[in-house]
Amino acid sequence: MQTRILVADDNAEIREILRILLTGEGYEVIEAKDGNEVLQLFDSSIDLIILDIMMPNMNGYQTCLKLRETSNVP
Repeated sequence: MQTRILVADDNAEIREILRILLTGEGYEVIEAKDGNEVLQLFDSSIDLIILDIMMPNMNGYQTCLKLRETSNVP
């Protein structure tokens, strides 16, 4: 089973760079453009979240606090 990484950043270029680098190392990458999308996409199959702090709608801190209510994913 592939390790799944959720990359959250409002900048599409940064998400693309991270996706290219991480998939090249054998990881499966799921992308989110803001905190709301992170919460929609997150489930127990996600092994790691790379979370930008400065995002629209729900910033990275708010998203992390919400995730911590149900998960300790790194």
